[in-house]
Amino acid sequence: MQKRLSYTDIAPKAIDILYAQEAYFHEQFRQSDTMNMIIWELVKLRVSQINQCAFCIDMHSKDALKLGEKPERIWGLSAWKDMYFYSDAEQVALGWAELLTAGLPVDDDTYQLTLDTFGEKAMVNLTIAINAINSWNRIVKAFKPQVGGYQPK
Repeated sequence: MQKRLSYTDIAPKAIDILYAQEAYFHEQFRQSDTMNMIIWELVKLRVSQINQCAFCIDMHSKDALKLGEKPERIWGLSAWKDMYFYSDAEQVALGWAELLTAGLPVDDDTYQLTLDTFGEKAMVNLTIAINAINSWNRIVKAFKPQVGGYQPK
């Protein structure tokens, strides 16, 4: 494989904006009564699976494990609709993430369920966070950093 450009070295200010966005979500989801870091990590992992971003799948699997997530919930995530061990809130977040990632129309019932589950602020933050991980997936897929070397902080 041809060596790809280092997007972090070439456009550090643009990447810093994405990192600042991640820091914002980290702060918001730690403080939220309805969202939490596990749900956020599951959403990032599921979106990365859909987008087939190998580096991001590796990263978010490791980050979820570090947060205390059970391995079987990580392994089963691609079939979450058929698994019994995801909470109602996790299922709503994963469904919302899949819908937005696919670019499908948002029907009123799904919108209302997501709003009722998370509340206004967390729903808006979750929606923007889903956009953010989709953006990261596309950037990383273009430049293909080495998979497997990521270690959580």
